[in-house]
Amino acid sequence: MAGTFKVACVQLTADREFAPNIDKIVRMAQRAADEGASMIALPENCTMIEPVQAAALRKAVSEAEHPALPAFAEVAREAGVWILIGSLSIKRDDGRIANRSMLMNGLGEIVARYDKIHLFDVQLANGETYRESDYVAPGDKAVLAPTPWGCLGMTVCYDLRFPNLYRDLAHAGASFLAIPSAFTRTTGNAHWHTLLRARAIETGCYVIAAAQWGRHAEGRETFGHSLVVDPWGEVIADGEAGENLVLATIDPAQVDTARQRLPSLSHDREYTVEDLTQGVRAAE
Repeated sequence: MAGTFKVACVQLTADREFAPNIDKIVRMAQRAADEGASMIALPENCTMIEPVQAAALRKAVSEAEHPALPAFAEVAREAGVWILIGSLSIKRDDGRIANRSMLMNGLGEIVARYDKIHLFDVQLANGETYRESDYVAPGDKAVLAPTPWGCLGMTVCYDLRFPNLYRDLAHAGASFLAIPSAFTRTTGNAHWHTLLRARAIETGCYVIAAAQWGRHAEGRETFGHSLVVDPWGEVIADGEAGENLVLATIDPAQVDTARQRLPSLSHDREYTVEDLTQGVRAAE
């Protein structure tokens, strides 16, 4: 495992068209590279937040046609940095969208792809309703990607609420967990910091979570607070509010240190659930 390196999370307020978002990301990524970042993490839906379902389907393009990929590849090649593309809306042959995260190496090559498994279908107490599954096809594979510093477990946003995914990635060899997100302001205020710290503590992994922030089209609001959390659960960088870069130094050796201090990954056991309520339910 390599030595320490610097990661940068790009926190932005994406609008509903590709071009301005791509231009903004390129500028911020170049600045992150100038400040010494070896890996740059982008948030979910980094090139487009389009709240209108029909418009989102109309604007989505195939991976081969997506204008962000050559732009990001040029930054990666020129600076020699790895880029974690939080997610793009990729048009599938069946007419639906894949919410796809991609990992690009320092040569500008895509070395890993992950399609978001868990889709955000909720109605919040404040009246906000989200039905991602109406137009997004879920992925069916967890992805562990090699990097120069150790293995990266790739996930996206709502996946955060499913802890078994992260434990499985840690058991498979992950030292770092990517959780690019566009958390709503409501759910972010309630759960964001707690869930990210919990995933780090449960797995002994670093968590790298680039996030959207601010007010988007149609009044949608995202929480921001891009976080980097160490394997002991300590927040070592917080983007708070605003469009900004969040930089942190990662020490891969801390993964082993945390797991030696609290070796819960080695204590998993198989078990069954003894359901003592069956007779009670039958009697009712």
